[in-house]
This record gives sequence, structure tokens and C-alpha cells, in this order.
Amino acid sequence: MTGIQRAAQIGAAAIFLAGAGACANNSLGSVLGGVLGGGSQEISGSVQGVDTRSQQVFIQQSNGQTMGVGYDSRTQVVYQNQNYSVNSLERGDQVTVRIASTDASGPHTDYIRVDQSVSSTGGGTSGNLQTVQGNVRQINYQQGWFTLDSNNGVITVTLPYNPNQTDLNKFQNLRVGQNVRLYGVYVNSTRVELRQFY
Repeated sequence: MTGIQRAAQIGAAAIFLAGAGACANNSLGSVLGGVLGGGSQEISGSVQGVDTRSQQVFIQQSNGQTMGVGYDSRTQVVYQNQNYSVNSLERGDQVTVRIASTDASGPHTDYIRVDQSVSSTGGGTSGNLQTVQGNVRQINYQQGWFTLDSNNGVITVTLPYNPNQTDLNKFQNLRVGQNVRLYGVYVNSTRVELRQFY
């Protein structure tokens, strides 16, 4: 009887361990599957800020948690079927972010869709219009921004989501070294969103 009881105990333990192992493998598989091969994930929320140094955009989700998501020069920002740079995102923009991959530094996105621009809802800083002048230092035509050497140091000027055709043409004809004057809104101390070229 003792041998049979011992065999039953060993069998029960083996079944328990096999089941626990399967559960662990399943949960790990589902995590890795969601990140690696099980299709891309999406998160939605409100933009809290963009850190250009660490190349992260911070999204506050509906549960109140803020998540930092990495981006790079290939990350697309799309609003009303037009492409913009990540630098064009404003605090308060409602976005859906596709998580393309995750590594030790956290999640990374290759695509951000702007569902609602804070500027279009009147929640932006459009009242703080200022004149900006300086010499063009660098231009990124694809992502819609340029830098100026101004009296306040180097300033990055980004195009708005919906620039008018005149301003878009002037931007596309900008050249390094050119002196420009424009009306813009300071998003922070080193970044201005273009409202209109002089």
C-alpha cells in the first residue's frame, strides 16, 4: 500500500508541476506573443509631452497612467491624412499609438494617429502669438520643421497640422542661411509652432 500511495503522490506532484509549467509558459508566451509576434498593440490617450533628447512621447491613458513610448526618425504621425513630425505633437492632443516593438528600454512606436488636435478644439496656446526672426540653421522637409538662430538662441519651428498653402510653399522653399520672420506660438522655451510667415 505504501508503494502505491507514494506512486500516487509522485504522480499528483508531476501533474501539478506540469500544469504550473504550462500556465507559466502560457502567460509568458502571451506577453511575448503580444510584443513579438502576436500582432501590434495600440494604446490611446492624451499627449503629455515629447522629450526629443530621449526620443520619447508621453501618453496619459484613460486609467490615469502615463506611459513613455520611444520613437525614431521613421515614426509616422498622421493627422487628417497628412504626415507630421513627432515634434508637432502638442500637450493635450488625443492620439492612438501603435506599439511596434518592446525591448529593455520599453515600448517603441512606428505610427501615431492624431484623433483630435488640441489646437482644433481651442485648447491650445494660440493666444500667445509672437514674432520670431532668425537665420535658418537646419531644415527637415519630410518631418516639417526647421531651426533658427535667433536672439533667444536656437529655436525649432514646427509646422502646424494644417498649414495653409502659402506657408507650406514658403517652408518648402526655405534654404539654410536664409533670414526669416514669422508669427508663432511658443510651445516651450526652445520650440515654436508656426502660425504664419511674414
